[in-house]
Amino acid sequence: MNRRTAIKNLTMSLGYTVAAPTIFNMLSSCTAEVDTWSPLFLSSEEKHIVTLLVDIILPASDTPGALDVNVPQFLDMMYYDIETKENQDLFKKGASIFSEKFKTQFGSDVAKGSNEQFQTLLASYFDISGKDTATIFKEQRLPVEKLTTPQIKNRALYKFLIAVRTYTLFGYFTSEKIGEEILNYDPVPGIQIGCMSIEDVPNGRAWSL
Repeated sequence: MNRRTAIKNLTMSLGYTVAAPTIFNMLSSCTAEVDTWSPLFLSSEEKHIVTLLVDIILPASDTPGALDVNVPQFLDMMYYDIETKENQDLFKKGASIFSEKFKTQFGSDVAKGSNEQFQTLLASYFDISGKDTATIFKEQRLPVEKLTTPQIKNRALYKFLIAVRTYTLFGYFTSEKIGEEILNYDPVPGIQIGCMSIEDVPNGRAWSL
């Protein structure tokens, strides 16, 4: 059985949450040096976009950030090995639209974009009213044939941004470093306590699987 088939079988049989630590073990050859790793699925431009986005979503503070646990590499591997062709194409389309929007707003290529510029652009898409948010999520659920051309582009852009956010959180919270060093972790769990006050939970943090 080849590596691609093994990962797919793990994901389908155990579910993403359980399979993720195993998948992360398969990333042991990845380096945390974001400037040196070579993507399998992402283009060099997309690598830059994803790297800045995940750093904005989960920056390093008193705890490790998304870049510290190789989240861009994780996303790249998942899209290369796990995601369907349809989702791969949607990701590429959304990334291309994001690149176009960036060039329109800042007059330069997205590959040269800074963290501050990315934050400004993201704010224009997420710092919006509740009504606009509801419209966006409604468009996400509608079939493409019921959307106008501008709505189709907007839908693809948000699908891309939401996918990056989803994989950032998924990869971060299921990584070995975060699970064992930041979240509460018990390698040999004992009894299950159904209702525990947050004050009684060590550090007030969730338990990792």
